[in-house]
Amino acid sequence: MTEMLSYDFMQRALLAAVLVGITAPAVGIYLVQRRQALMGDGMGHVAMTGVGLGFIFQTSPVWMAVLVCVLGAVTMELVRSRGNQRGDIALAMLFYGGMACGKLLVSLSAQAGAGSLESYLWGSILTVAPTDLITIAVLGAVVVAVTVGLRRQLFAICQDEDFARVTGLPVRTLNLLLAVMAAVTVTVAMRVVGLLLVSALMVVPVVAAQQLTRSFAATQAASIALGVVVSLAGVTGSYHLNVPSGPAIVLLAIAVFAVFSLLAAPLARRRHRRGAADPGPKVCDVALPEQFPGQSPDQIPGQIPGQLPGQLPGRGSSDAITPERGAGLAQ
Repeated sequence: MTEMLSYDFMQRALLAAVLVGITAPAVGIYLVQRRQALMGDGMGHVAMTGVGLGFIFQTSPVWMAVLVCVLGAVTMELVRSRGNQRGDIALAMLFYGGMACGKLLVSLSAQAGAGSLESYLWGSILTVAPTDLITIAVLGAVVVAVTVGLRRQLFAICQDEDFARVTGLPVRTLNLLLAVMAAVTVTVAMRVVGLLLVSALMVVPVVAAQQLTRSFAATQAASIALGVVVSLAGVTGSYHLNVPSGPAIVLLAIAVFAVFSLLAAPLARRRHRRGAADPGPKVCDVALPEQFPGQSPDQIPGQIPGQLPGQLPGRGSSDAITPERGAGLAQ
């Protein structure tokens, strides 16, 4: 470990892994709630066009990918919100066209080569430059601030858009904002896990955390923690085993999901037994007259002297609890 941390590129790689491990699940939890787990995969295809434009114009592929991916995310959200029956076909054209255009642009650029595009498809965290790290930190901070700061509003639109609209929330604006944050996350994580695997880091830690948690806030916190752990462990393992970091991180996340799935069933049974053993609060603990035959009212436990049997404190005789009324209260 000391030897690994002595290298500057490994320090940058570990820091980038932490940033991406926080950012990806912070957005992915909303995609899982909306049953759009594969949305990140489609955005990854669109982002390839941005990478190709970065190579063509010899600018930062990350920032060009952010621009193109944001435009693609807005287009996807507008198509989704209209509910058109041909919407899925339009999205498929957008995804496949983005991937094909990206490959074509890379092949026409002066930086063409198998390794140039490979690092963006599968991730190349060991080649993260200081400028890339700054970009990841800035964009990641924006994504976390939005997804955590607007947690209640975003959760509302993910659960029920109609109810959120009735309560006065700007549903269209929040939907577009969430789509843009997902697009930014894709470009943030592409240097770590690659465009083809970024959706896995956004989704797998979330569904793994859902196996053991019971609330949205707990799931979000647990998924972010899992994202950081698997990212750090994957980068460390890739260094010692000399394997690609992106696939290592994703496979480790899937392994954690499998373990949590095995633990979920016994934990659910334990919660069920605990709930069944708890009788809960008593519905009615007022003593009824027939429970104490032959005793005066003053001898009945819990009975106030001078009060009629079954009569509530401060009530008249007409409010006395008869056996019929007691049975009704118990129900």
